[in-house]
Amino acid sequence: MAKPEVLTFDTPFTTESGFVLEKPQIAYQSWGSLNENRDNVVFICHALTGNTEADEWFGGLFGKDKPFDPDRHFILCPNILGSCYGSTGPTSINPETGKPYQADFPNITIRDIVRFNQQLLDDLEINGIELMVGGSLGGMTALEFAVMDDRIERACVMGMGKAHTAWAIGISEAQRMAIYADAHWNDGFYDEKNPPKKGLAAARAMAMITYRTPENYEQKFGRDVHPQKDVYQVESYLNYQGQKLVERFDANTYVTLSKAMDFHDVARGRGTFKEILRKLDIPVLVIGFTSDKLYPIEEQQELAQLIPNSRLAELESPYGHDAFLIEFDQLNVELNNFYHSLTKIKS
Repeated sequence: MAKPEVLTFDTPFTTESGFVLEKPQIAYQSWGSLNENRDNVVFICHALTGNTEADEWFGGLFGKDKPFDPDRHFILCPNILGSCYGSTGPTSINPETGKPYQADFPNITIRDIVRFNQQLLDDLEINGIELMVGGSLGGMTALEFAVMDDRIERACVMGMGKAHTAWAIGISEAQRMAIYADAHWNDGFYDEKNPPKKGLAAARAMAMITYRTPENYEQKFGRDVHPQKDVYQVESYLNYQGQKLVERFDANTYVTLSKAMDFHDVARGRGTFKEILRKLDIPVLVIGFTSDKLYPIEEQQELAQLIPNSRLAELESPYGHDAFLIEFDQLNVELNNFYHSLTKIKS
């Protein structure tokens, strides 16, 4: 497991809310080499609890003759602003206090995340991006990036829509309420040795339910009882997933990034959705999964209708929202066809 590189920006970063981050850091990993024109880049945007290790969680898309080929591409995956895997976020030290920001870290937006990543691109002197790709929160980031940066040649967005819906915001708030209810939360200022583990674990359990489908849970667990515990298998699974996240993630980070997702609205302050998205003239592959309950397929259908030069792929899968991290055979076909069609058009 490669350790990410960490770059400290010389200039402060100001969020949309006006908060100034002095000497912010961004962590990233890369694979392959930049070409002479510095434009053979595949840029991967990670999801809510993701990190820079795209070759692990997107591993099925890496390799020869696959969409992410280190022999052809310079593949770049940064840890986003507000996260806890090396980039500046709530666990970072606030230079004014000498302590972690925790709840003093500002609210951020998807556009803040994009501008933060743009500073990385500028520092690396990247001139062009062959493909900007992401799913869920990563898809929101990829869409905003496509609107905000003319270095992008094509984009692929998966499992999200033009704006966070009331359904998705409600689910996020229910998860945050679980964190807030933890006895150790203390308005977001907690002892690092005693963080709100139970609240974060409960939030993760809620999320894991929305990431799959009733049919998938029935097929995987049914009413089976754990052979060594007096609980149903599904209860054991959710407790296990909650504890796994607690060991690697931070409660304030979860709150910060889930709120950033709620702020997602590509038309905010720009006009109507139709006005802003019809200006997006690069090819965009919109991928949705028919079983996704968190971001239903209707959201991807609508997004594809609003983007003039788009292609919609409606894929079947039993895995719901999680399918964008599982269905690599289907994703390889769609992404390779996307590349191939563009090559044919150009020739």
